[in-house]
Amino acid sequence: MKEYDLIVLGSGPGGYEAAIRAAQLGFKTAIIEKRKTLGGTCLNIGCIPSKALLESSELFHSAAHKFELHGISHEKLKIDVKKMLQHKNSVVKATTDGLSFLMKKNKIDVYYGYGRFESSHVLSIDGKEKIEGVRIIIATGSEVVSLPHIPIDEKRILSSTGALDLETTPKHLVVIGGGVIGVELGSVFGRLGSKVTVIDVMPGLIATMDRELGRGLEKVLKKIQFDYAFESKVTSVSYKDEKTLKITYEDSSKELRTIEADYVLSSIGRKAFTEGLNLDKIGVKLDEKGRIEVDEDFKTNIEGVYAIGDVIKGIMLAHKASEEGIVCVERMKGRKSKVNYGVIPSVVYTWPEVASVGRSEEDLKREAVAYKVGKFSFKASARARVSDDLDGFIKVLADEKTDEVLGVHMIGPRSADMIAEAVLAMEYRASSEDIGMMVHPHPTFSEALKEASLDVHGESINQ
Repeated sequence: MKEYDLIVLGSGPGGYEAAIRAAQLGFKTAIIEKRKTLGGTCLNIGCIPSKALLESSELFHSAAHKFELHGISHEKLKIDVKKMLQHKNSVVKATTDGLSFLMKKNKIDVYYGYGRFESSHVLSIDGKEKIEGVRIIIATGSEVVSLPHIPIDEKRILSSTGALDLETTPKHLVVIGGGVIGVELGSVFGRLGSKVTVIDVMPGLIATMDRELGRGLEKVLKKIQFDYAFESKVTSVSYKDEKTLKITYEDSSKELRTIEADYVLSSIGRKAFTEGLNLDKIGVKLDEKGRIEVDEDFKTNIEGVYAIGDVIKGIMLAHKASEEGIVCVERMKGRKSKVNYGVIPSVVYTWPEVASVGRSEEDLKREAVAYKVGKFSFKASARARVSDDLDGFIKVLADEKTDEVLGVHMIGPRSADMIAEAVLAMEYRASSEDIGMMVHPHPTFSEALKEASLDVHGESINQ
């Protein structure tokens, strides 16, 4: 039986980055992956393939609606969905192949199969081979939450996994759940011409983010045939015939309503994936939501067993898991690394993109924190005018007394990239005045963050 200093169970962003960092720090390292390719949910059926489809669909939508503005004419524009899926698959393959290269480069042993605990230091792989680790990190990620009364068959009643391989454009797609996954995948098909109806128990889209962002996103998605039924609960989904689904839901006034669609996407969330790991066999403690309990070093209650990412508490984001994996390994070596959970950004890759870091305005009101607000609309941005990306705004929240930036929320072009500046500012506890004093290149989208920061003090120049 082979022995290792560290075994990582799961090769998603948290797992593979933990393994690489461990190898860099001198650990003899192995990683176990249940799929045939490395990368976990993110690289195989999550972040990467969804972004490939979002990019393809946005290019098509731009060609259909924006090219004429720039003097670019075309005739008989069409989308080849199968070819779009081929591009998506090639992106996934290149990314997972690159990860295999990194494992070889860092001399990390890779095992493919289902890893289960035989003891706190021994893992079996598919019940055949066994390996032993002084330390083991559980990084098995999360899985789709499904409603018991909505049977996902991946034919017409889809999870996010099935939606990523859909070879046709729905005429009418009903999305159950208006969170990040629902609006991203819904927008892919909305751009391709589908009518999209979002049904959610919450009062609006992306309800965990600043409420103004949700309202802004609702407004722009209406331009691509989005309809909404908020504060509503789906009670049943059934086949009317082989190509038509009947969806019944209870609306905000408690009345039952029925609509028909050719496809349904169920995207109500994800949960920690710990099934079949034999955690009960070794006595690992779980919380009331089935997540693994850990301390600040990511140690479980079992000596030598650690956990990171979606299997522990906190927001389920790939970059959160990656940071936890690196910090977990570095703390094993005695380093004082730490994850600053207060400045982990969240992004929605619709177009315009949505990004957020820090506390929302609702958070500050709930916590009775005195704050100031600065906003800048992209309608006043010269760069946005050039590309006709005028929807959206940036909002900066700062402490009323100290001016420290408490939160930055944006919906607009390239928000996914621009949020990094806000993260950096908040990491160093900058004030809104600090950002306002920074020289931003002109013309750029990022000038909107400077202007919003200036607006905290009523000093915005360009609006």
